[in-house]
Amino acid sequence: MSIRNSPVNGRRKSLNTNTNHDSGPNGKTSQEFKITAPLADSVEWQRTIEKVIKSVVSVRFTQIASFDCEPALVSEATGFVVDSERGLIMTNRHVVGAGPFTGYAVFDNHEECDVYPIYRDPVHDFGLLRFNPEDIKYMEVVALKLRPDLAKVGVEIRVIGNDAGEKLSILSGFISRLDRNAPDYGFLSYNDFNTEYIQAAASASGGSSGSPVVNIDGYAVAIQAGGSSESSTDYFLPLYRGLRALQCIQNDEPITRGTIQVQWLLKPFDECRRLGLTSITESTVRRAFPGCIGMLVAETVLPEGPSDGLIEEGDCLVSLNGELLTKFVRLDEILDSSVDQTVKAVIQRGGVDSEIDITVGNLHKITPDRYVEVAGATFHNLSYQVARQYAIPVKGVFISDPAGSFRLDRDRGWILESIDNDPTPDLDTFIEVMRKVRDRQWVVTICRNVQDMHTMSTGIAHIDRHWTGAFRMAIRNDKTGLWDFHSLGDPLPPLPLKPQSARFTEINNTSIAKAAKLIRSFVKVTCLVPIKIDGFPRSAKAGHGLVVDAEKGLVVVARSIVPYDLCDIVITVADSIMVPGQVVFLHPTQGWAVVSYDPSLVEAPVETALLSTEMIQRNSSTIFMGLNQNMRPLVARTTVTDISTMTVPANPTTPRYRAINIDGVTVDTVLGSQCGSGVLVNTEGVVGALWLTYLGERNNSSRDVEYHAGVCTSSIISILEKLRRDETPKLRILDVELNILQMNQARIRGVSEKWIRNVEQANDERHQLFAVRKLVCGDTPQILEEGDVILSVNGKTLTRVSELDVMYDHEILDMTVVRRRKEIQLKVPTVSTENLETDRIIIWCGAILHEPHHAVRQQIKKLHSGVYVSARMKGSPAYQYYIAPTYFITHVNGQETPDLTTFLQVVSNIPDNTYLRLRIVTFDNVPFASSIKSNLHYFPTMELVKDRTRPGEWKRYTYTGGVRRENLQGLIGETAGEEGSDYD
Repeated sequence: MSIRNSPVNGRRKSLNTNTNHDSGPNGKTSQEFKITAPLADSVEWQRTIEKVIKSVVSVRFTQIASFDCEPALVSEATGFVVDSERGLIMTNRHVVGAGPFTGYAVFDNHEECDVYPIYRDPVHDFGLLRFNPEDIKYMEVVALKLRPDLAKVGVEIRVIGNDAGEKLSILSGFISRLDRNAPDYGFLSYNDFNTEYIQAAASASGGSSGSPVVNIDGYAVAIQAGGSSESSTDYFLPLYRGLRALQCIQNDEPITRGTIQVQWLLKPFDECRRLGLTSITESTVRRAFPGCIGMLVAETVLPEGPSDGLIEEGDCLVSLNGELLTKFVRLDEILDSSVDQTVKAVIQRGGVDSEIDITVGNLHKITPDRYVEVAGATFHNLSYQVARQYAIPVKGVFISDPAGSFRLDRDRGWILESIDNDPTPDLDTFIEVMRKVRDRQWVVTICRNVQDMHTMSTGIAHIDRHWTGAFRMAIRNDKTGLWDFHSLGDPLPPLPLKPQSARFTEINNTSIAKAAKLIRSFVKVTCLVPIKIDGFPRSAKAGHGLVVDAEKGLVVVARSIVPYDLCDIVITVADSIMVPGQVVFLHPTQGWAVVSYDPSLVEAPVETALLSTEMIQRNSSTIFMGLNQNMRPLVARTTVTDISTMTVPANPTTPRYRAINIDGVTVDTVLGSQCGSGVLVNTEGVVGALWLTYLGERNNSSRDVEYHAGVCTSSIISILEKLRRDETPKLRILDVELNILQMNQARIRGVSEKWIRNVEQANDERHQLFAVRKLVCGDTPQILEEGDVILSVNGKTLTRVSELDVMYDHEILDMTVVRRRKEIQLKVPTVSTENLETDRIIIWCGAILHEPHHAVRQQIKKLHSGVYVSARMKGSPAYQYYIAPTYFITHVNGQETPDLTTFLQVVSNIPDNTYLRLRIVTFDNVPFASSIKSNLHYFPTMELVKDRTRPGEWKRYTYTGGVRRENLQGLIGETAGEEGSDYD
């Protein structure tokens, strides 16, 4: 099976996609765990294993942030002690990672200690962690001795690691090869290269990354690195470079690493001959190295590197500094000892020897050890790892986490070329460019993706320096194991906005000329969400809204576009003018919202849409005007096919806002399913219904289902009138979910013939009543019960759900219901919607906490606590310790936490880097206990509180040592990501 990269149709393509690192279930692989143990080990092997297991540890770790080609993740692996006095553990480089790391090791007797990285090799798959030996009190810590020289073909070995980090796994095998090229784990992933790998059949599985490969004498001859998911083949890294790194640390010497920026492959002599290797050279090499099967051949030469123009792909390396070479081990030794020096190489190209002088570069200098956070994204210099995979120069600014203001179509692989025409060739230049960019400024960004360097991607970015974290740099500190943060300055304030002018496009259709003028009442509404709360799945959403008051700049838009007011709103007029907006009103049940903008900034003929006060009629003719996914207007004459009560299905996994108890309008045109925004309008240009998108459940393909329907303007116009008068609508609602009840069902439930006759007289089109399907959980005592059939409200027979709008202005409703076949009179209190929306958020240990929002109350029977987990950041303690969304935190360290205030008081007084004991109740009422270790360095405690005096404004606080401080800068750093990048 070939595992090398080959050019295919001009692009590099992996020929093996079934090769994996063997880290745990949240890491690089998701294969099923299994244990393959020897059936009957000899006494010698049993003694060896008993000795070795004292050195083997389970490493449970978190890679905090997306960095280089590694995403933020939580996983588990294996390591083994290599120096018991200094407390050094060796494991894989893909475990230690290139970026910020936190973790702990669990020894064989289940003692635990913190570990932090002190070295990760730039190329090879090994790294070193440090722990405090004094933390291990109940067992003797034993170090394994590294003997890479004892790895021989045919040697029997054991791989002693961890199965899912829970119990010992002893896997047996025999070394079958010593000269295998490094396995390929795919593009935009960490890959080892320029080293031989050892191959054996040991069937290692997830969690075994970093396991020692020992011989019968108990020496570590290699380290487990990966394997093939199609067979029992495993790949082990020889420990020559690992032994040298360990010795350098033990001797307090720098670990020098040299490179000439060439990837070599060990190719057999038959392939080398086809590339032009002469028989004389082959004979010389074979005599010098009996048993040698091939030579090192240049696979990739990086442009602008030390070897560019001197070595070409396909060149055979004959010697270095006069020494014949056929092994990577010796190549590494020479380069590592020759950093910033010149080496003499002899290469053979087409049968001709050439002697060349090459200056050896410093491998550590082209391995990023710092990154910048700004506007919700992270940036660092392009790494040798990524450049080598795509044969591009090691230069440029790599967007390791394209989130926040720098959201891009693809998740990864972007190189930033320029911002607002200022080139960004390196990280230092990027910092200076970003210093000049103001908050809320629109800038042009030019990027290229490493997977398609031929294409330039030009985009527009809205720079957010008010929600997202401060402009700062993180620098790796190998002494502490942490990444130290340094501020890069406060943001420049936004420039004052100036009026801009524009003209609308026209719909040239004289038969609907008055309706066509409505194009001047549509504006594009873009909602940018810095933090996901209330179960909303997106961080950016756009659609069209209808201007209902051009003088005040009021726009009605679907609530699937504007879910809450913790956001930035951008209004685009005539596809030309972009102005900021703010949320004015959020309807609690009907799925629409009102946003506003400053009309003085818009010099365009924006017109107020005329709204009908009459309910649109079934089977009536109308004109559908909608805007499709390309934001283009579509117009068609059609018919209103139905007006029926609609309740959007609940999302069973994550409760989120949904529209309930509304009269949804459907039309006889396919445009209804193609357009997410629009109106139903008559020939006089009067709007009878708004066409909206409603966010529904998540289907089996993990896609969010969206529903399209109309809502009659007659049901919203009274609220809009209050907004036009600068009044704040203070609605009251009957907080229940209803379903339709046909007359045959009503009879069975005990509705009398008298009431059936009343229904028939009250509504010629639909003979129906409504039953209480679900009560909303809350503090208000419930008068209604599930199953009640509602006959009348305030003396009027209820046959249309829109007739329930009378509840908006009444604290008490006089209702007649049928309960258990008996007709009763009830005085039912309504609920104020003033405090229905989330107005306070706590960010703690990477968990996004707030009170259970309305959607939770709609779906649950009992609120277990006022501390609800809405989301969690990847790479955070909340993710590592499985504090999942929809959980309720009821106790911390035995203290009850019924609300957010109590929760903050408890956790703020607990020292950092300590375990907390949590009592949690799941959404399905299952209680359990859990622990979590705080990490305030990377995940400080923060609070956002809605400012009631200033619409759309939130106050921000940080907690340090139990002290609350107002933070005028943004809080949310790398957590503001696109769906699936930073949140679960």
